[in-house]
Amino acid sequence: MEIFIIKLDFNSMNKDQLRAYVIANPNDKASFHIFVDRFTSEAPRETFDIPKSIAEVEEVDILIRKKLEQLKIN
Repeated sequence: MEIFIIKLDFNSMNKDQLRAYVIANPNDKASFHIFVDRFTSEAPRETFDIPKSIAEVEEVDILIRKKLEQLKIN
């Protein structure tokens, strides 16, 4: 009986494929680290202060909703 070991190339997977693999294989630490590295490297580097008032919280809520609407259009 032969056993074949297939080494996956996580770097050639697109985001959806890699995410699906990580979810289906939660014990595969290597794929998880590649997944985290890829998504954090592509994340925006913007940081924001914590809202200090109800008005600021509402403003943040409005900005988030606008951004979500933009993403739906694109």
